[in-house]
Amino acid sequence: MQFVTTHKNTDFDALASVVAATILYPDATPVLPKIVNPNVKAFLSIHKDLFRMYSSGEIDMGGVKSLIVVDTNRWDRLDRMEGIKQKQNVEIILWDHHLNSGDIHPTWKCQEEMGANVTLMIRQLKKENKVVTPIQATLFLAGIYEDTGNLMFPSSKAEDAYAAAFLLEQKADLHVISSLLRPAYGEKQKNILFNMLKSANKVKIDGHHVSMCKLEIEGHVDSLAVVVGMYREILDVDAAFGIFTDKTRDRCIIIGRSSVDGVNIGNVMQGLGGGGHPGAGSAMLKSVHPDTAEEMIKELIKGNRQAAVLIKDVMSFPVFSMPSDTNMKEAALLLREKGCTGVPIVDSGNLVGIISRRDFRKIKKESQLKAPIKAFMSTRVKKIAPKESPMDAVKLMVKHDIGRLPVVEDDKIVGIITRSDAMNYFYKTGPSSKELE
Repeated sequence: MQFVTTHKNTDFDALASVVAATILYPDATPVLPKIVNPNVKAFLSIHKDLFRMYSSGEIDMGGVKSLIVVDTNRWDRLDRMEGIKQKQNVEIILWDHHLNSGDIHPTWKCQEEMGANVTLMIRQLKKENKVVTPIQATLFLAGIYEDTGNLMFPSSKAEDAYAAAFLLEQKADLHVISSLLRPAYGEKQKNILFNMLKSANKVKIDGHHVSMCKLEIEGHVDSLAVVVGMYREILDVDAAFGIFTDKTRDRCIIIGRSSVDGVNIGNVMQGLGGGGHPGAGSAMLKSVHPDTAEEMIKELIKGNRQAAVLIKDVMSFPVFSMPSDTNMKEAALLLREKGCTGVPIVDSGNLVGIISRRDFRKIKKESQLKAPIKAFMSTRVKKIAPKESPMDAVKLMVKHDIGRLPVVEDDKIVGIITRSDAMNYFYKTGPSSKELE
């Protein structure tokens, strides 16, 4: 048996390296520490069906023959690997971009100073002509950008940039990456955010909660887009606009952020002479009073009544379900036959539970396979209405770490939305245009 693992508090570079290792070593089982960074946890929650991971507590290390360690060279940074450390005749393969001395003594290693660890592994993927999917490329690029500060940290190497270019050629999605990584910002940006929050307001336009903040700035200020994004998140509004007036240059810089399909920032900014995509955009107006800019934005939002994508547009139907008296063995066979990782349990037309792949892990004895589903199913079912948005579904999936949501209308199941449905929307039909900022 072969396992691949990485350090505790797993970040995107470490996760990307684990996934890259599973491509280079197809027989390797990916094992993550119990503790991972919050943003990585959220990413895995929604991508669970695409990146199958095991926790260190789920794996029996007794039969391990080979261990691949990525992004660290110290045993104490690994989770529950003490048993392997004591074992004899276990092959240790090390991929690490840190040159500091560690106590892992590998059988083979690739240890070279680099901005991101996954860059080393991309080099080998290219050498072996391995296929990298767009979603894998997106994760790998997130790892590079996170560890190199978007290639601006002094530790960044030319090869990191070449690897980033290769991943963009493999269709890595920058829009998705921007939602995964929050760029750092300094004292000037913090002060601007503080002043924006002091004068924060909310208005309702076409059923959407929108905030517009007008603020004077002096000279060039980096990362205003980051500030507006955080401002929107803190206020928890559907869309937010920062109208930044630079009187010395007689101009208004307008930056918008949206989390709903009904407020298309790109369309609004195009109306102001700028551009962007549905979730983000910017424009610059010369010799325009900020009050006038605010009124222009409101009018453009009102005229931007495009049909929003709803759950009913992306859900799967008709819904395959099972009654609660189905035994676990039959349920397992049906799941395999249908290619499902979980299904709703329905009795007399009523939703009574959900059975998923993780519920089968509760089975400890073969005799339990004869037990009915109701003995193992989850009864606290999270559901969603067909008029909600795919983003609402994603938020529920991340919050409750679930892979599917029954779509319920008038107490009846009309569909189901899974991680695959949500990812199909975001990766294939979701916005991917570049911002103008």
